[in-house]
Amino acid sequence: MHKTFQKAYYYAFAAILAWSTVSTAFKLSLRHLTPLGLLLISSLCATIFLAIIFLVNYKRDKTNKPSFNWKIRILSGLLNPFIYYLMLFEAYHRLRAQEAQVLNYTWAIVLSFLSALFLKQKLRIKDIIALFISFFGVLLVSTQGRFWEFQFDDPVGSLLAVSTSLVWAFYWILNMKDSLPAIQKLLGNFLIGTLATFFYALILGKLNYNGLFSSEANITFGILGGIYVGIFEMGLTFLLWQKALEYSTSTASTANLIFLTPFLSLIFIFFILKEHISPATLIGLVLIVLSNWWQKSSRPAKVLK
Repeated sequence: MHKTFQKAYYYAFAAILAWSTVSTAFKLSLRHLTPLGLLLISSLCATIFLAIIFLVNYKRDKTNKPSFNWKIRILSGLLNPFIYYLMLFEAYHRLRAQEAQVLNYTWAIVLSFLSALFLKQKLRIKDIIALFISFFGVLLVSTQGRFWEFQFDDPVGSLLAVSTSLVWAFYWILNMKDSLPAIQKLLGNFLIGTLATFFYALILGKLNYNGLFSSEANITFGILGGIYVGIFEMGLTFLLWQKALEYSTSTASTANLIFLTPFLSLIFIFFILKEHISPATLIGLVLIVLSNWWQKSSRPAKVLK
């Protein structure tokens, strides 16, 4: 039991550490890639990585046959990675990394309300209070503490970052209805999402250098950034987190570790991107994380990210 408990925490901390670096990786990659370019390269790399993992597991276990529900897979793949990351990368392109990653962290609150609507879960007073606390945190970050002026540095970027939570919550609920193993779900999603990204770029006439790379890009750095994001944000880290939950003797305690991620992320943002972390960002983050933690503290822990 003790060794199993240790394994759960090893996998959890590995996933958290990897996720903590991706905000920095997004911004560094977007110096050389457009949001569309980063999505195409990273989702392609994630698909290849997941396909290799699936094939290795399939050889070991011949009963693990692919059995996709294509209706769910197509919709899931359009939501994530296609729509979700296209919006998220555009938000990171427009905003400072600290702002984008904090605003993106409102997904758990949004999920509660959509779960009440689509999964018939009871909506509690606690959920509504947590929503208002989280909303105030969002307002603090978006206005850089000048919430009484209600003026946003980049309203489109802020709206995109917050709206990703809505996309992620819909994706999470849709996957609740699918009993496939995690690796098969992810592989199906990324196959569809990568194809959608390719045809989207083709239709817009952006499947070229100017459409995928920034004006002063270092192509090598851009591609390496896309590979890193594809593996450590989209592929490997989800599998590590899934393993952590499988080995955990207390899913709730393991799942709560996810709230370390945005704080660790700010450390990388400060030291690598050299962004000054504003007090408004820190206070807003604390409000959002605490409201998320308090809101989900009495619900069963089912966390995908």
